[in-house]
Amino acid sequence: MKPIYTDAAKALEGLTKDNMTVAAGGFGLCGIPENLIKALRDSGVTGLTVASNNAGVDDFGLGWLLQTRQIKKMISSYVGENATFERQFLSGELELELTPQGTLAEKLRAGGAGIPAFFTRTGYGTVLTENKPVQSFGGKEYVLEESITTDLAIVKAWKADKAGNLVYRYTANNFNEACAKAGRVTVAEVEEIVEIGELNPHEIHTPGNYIDRILVSKDLEKPIEQLTLAGKVSVKGFSPAREWQAKRISREFKNGMYANLGIGMPTLVANYIPEDITVTLHAENGLLGVGPFPQEGQQDPDLINAGKQTITWLPGGAFFDSAESFAMVRGGHIDLSVLGAMQVSRFGDLANWMIPGAMVKGPGGAMDLVSGVKKIIIMMDHCAKDGSSKLMEECTLPLTGKNVVDMVVTDLAVFEVDPEAGLTLIELAPGSSIELIKEKTGCPFTIAADLR
Repeated sequence: MKPIYTDAAKALEGLTKDNMTVAAGGFGLCGIPENLIKALRDSGVTGLTVASNNAGVDDFGLGWLLQTRQIKKMISSYVGENATFERQFLSGELELELTPQGTLAEKLRAGGAGIPAFFTRTGYGTVLTENKPVQSFGGKEYVLEESITTDLAIVKAWKADKAGNLVYRYTANNFNEACAKAGRVTVAEVEEIVEIGELNPHEIHTPGNYIDRILVSKDLEKPIEQLTLAGKVSVKGFSPAREWQAKRISREFKNGMYANLGIGMPTLVANYIPEDITVTLHAENGLLGVGPFPQEGQQDPDLINAGKQTITWLPGGAFFDSAESFAMVRGGHIDLSVLGAMQVSRFGDLANWMIPGAMVKGPGGAMDLVSGVKKIIIMMDHCAKDGSSKLMEECTLPLTGKNVVDMVVTDLAVFEVDPEAGLTLIELAPGSSIELIKEKTGCPFTIAADLR
């Protein structure tokens, strides 16, 4: 039996010290160990190095530790929703080791598995992997990444038994499983504790030998974890150009595809996937498959817990942790991804995560996606707000990937991209013209025969 606490401060008693390293589970605000984060803040420890996908928002989650300036360094993939994080980094107050999302998940997973380093294609040729060892396998270049272990890991689970076995709920697994394994000491915050034997062994996500202490919390805010019944999403209010882009991209989907949609504009595409084909959507935080959430009382008899709870199901879907999610990506098991962009070069280089000295969002999962997904489509405005073209001879912003884009759909046109031949204009948006495209595009391009 593991030590069980109902007070977060006592759950961390004797485990905290200045300048320690911490792995913190969660994805945005989903699945975060919020009371353990508060207790870490209230402990007064400083100089922390925290490995976490992001740092919450300004006034919630790890943002609390940034407000009190207890974090010295973050190892993260995405900082775009935390203005305090971005401000402290740009002012030099906070050290930041930006890491592609899938690489971060694998660093934590591998660290817990006793693997000190591994090679990955992700990030090759970008500023995030400069000066790292590179080795060729099968004619492609791979970057050596060192794994992560930490003094302490704090994670959030749905249920635990008294042996420390954990069950996560839906996508609240995300980075929790990898973080739990990476900690030399791991404390799990859970919503429910049951007796040993009440959990079905087939349902356990993290075995108890990874867990040292358990905190049972009843006062969780969980501001983002809401059950939503799926249905048709209205796209009224979006510009005709946006709607045209989304509809045009949807034509690239084929029956049986597995696809990933980036944040922002790309999410609109899901509304126009043809109803006569089946496309399974993938999300980096641990979801494969979309369908209506079950109505109240609906259940799968094969997934009934040995205890009092019933696990509801998503028809045709699967839930897993972020390390597994990105294994699918790197392993070539996702067919298509739609991403936004700041710049795309003539030969398919992509920049979409940082403007040095002005804005840093972090690569998130984009670097992993462009290095592992079979087809990459970019959905973006043709020009930036200052009127300059976002299609250019060479990207001037830090790259997400080199020669990775297959198609670009802007508000003015559609281009196919070949890493050697460059851009080919294949379609015009309503109201556009070849003369306008020539004026607004910052690099040479070929015009498809049927448009000449």
